[in-house]
Amino acid sequence: MTMFKEKNQQYRLFLFGFLTTNFIWFLFSLIYNTSIIPDPIEVYRRIPVLLGDGIAVHIGYSLFRIGTGILLALLVGVPTGISMAYSTRIQRYLYPFIYFSYPIPKTALLPVAMLLMGMRDGSKISIIFLILVFQVVVSVRDSVEQIDITTYQVIRSAGATRRDVVRHVTLPAILPNLLTSIRISLGTALSVLFFIEGYGTKFGMGYYILDAWSRINYIQMYLGILVLALVGFLLFLMMDLLESYLCVWNKN
Repeated sequence: MTMFKEKNQQYRLFLFGFLTTNFIWFLFSLIYNTSIIPDPIEVYRRIPVLLGDGIAVHIGYSLFRIGTGILLALLVGVPTGISMAYSTRIQRYLYPFIYFSYPIPKTALLPVAMLLMGMRDGSKISIIFLILVFQVVVSVRDSVEQIDITTYQVIRSAGATRRDVVRHVTLPAILPNLLTSIRISLGTALSVLFFIEGYGTKFGMGYYILDAWSRINYIQMYLGILVLALVGFLLFLMMDLLESYLCVWNKN
């Protein structure tokens, strides 16, 4: 029950933030009185035009790139993080690499990715993967290291194998933190779309916003930004619902 109250509080805060942002936006449009900052009411009035612009296709391409990048980051990051937490030797070899690579701005590697993988989806997905995988590895490793050692002792005394330990103890224990890490990853992936989809493609929300900006169509540009924000909110909402379904034991 407490968990649902917290979620409702979060949604109320989101609504308050949404209304406050629009109010500030409206004030700026009045103060500056320029086409660069259009009236939000005018922008919202043009929302039906989005259907004629094929916005669904752009959303689909962006979601495909984000989803593939996150899936690959999980497939690599979760086993790597668990292995680092379990094995001192693996930790000793991988930690310096992660420590050095984590702060590197991965978007700076986009030209390299394009040269190696071309200008299609592969280079864009690889950048999203590189940005997210280190977050997943560090989050999983830290979560595993926080598990109480007595939990392992109890299940091992009952004859559990290493696979049983990972399946019934490690994965459920790290799942809440892992979902939090995925939320952060979603926000990061959405923020880099604006950059990585501006090259070598004609589809995606990043391209849609940049194209509108280059054509000095500020209404359409703001519509694209709003759609991207809405997609991000829906993805966050989906993660909240997934957490409430999967992490039943985490409810109060």
